[in-house]
Amino acid sequence: MKAAKAAVPRAAASEASVLLRLEIPDPSLVLLIGPSGAGKSTFAARHFRPAEIVSSDRCRALVCDDERDQSVNRAAFGLLHHIARARLSLRRLTVIDATNLETRARRRLLRIAADCRIPAVAIAFNLPLEKCLEQNLARSPRVVEEEVVSYHARLLAPAIERLNREGYERIYLLDETNVNDAVIERVRR
Repeated sequence: MKAAKAAVPRAAASEASVLLRLEIPDPSLVLLIGPSGAGKSTFAARHFRPAEIVSSDRCRALVCDDERDQSVNRAAFGLLHHIARARLSLRRLTVIDATNLETRARRRLLRIAADCRIPAVAIAFNLPLEKCLEQNLARSPRVVEEEVVSYHARLLAPAIERLNREGYERIYLLDETNVNDAVIERVRR
């Protein structure tokens, strides 16, 4: 894989710990990319305001009261895209909390950002399948079937390889060694 477009900077927070600083343009479109169970929602809740997060699970729940019901994906993602476009057109930082593993899914969101003249940032969660499965089981009652998590894990490497060609202003790759050390630094535009 080629090096990420924007190298992930490291800044010392104190002598005791080293934090991973993720510079996020504000406003921007932030795509969280990774398998179910990788910790995307937990990361989003820790680092972004609730109104900034547009979650595919939440959109499913808004459509049919069940965030696990994949049969309403068309309507749920229509709602997700509508909210993303509305926020970006108002120049609001917008975080997409979905797997975002398929090129066409990312392409549609990137087109919305480009239409609004807003930069895009990719944050990929490159955690081992075993860790994703472990975290998936711990998030009851929203457990995703193991074969689905395994399928997502197989899609991750090709997705990461494509990111450099998709037009992001910044690309960050998180793994087991640094995901908990990440700190978001908003850069005003």
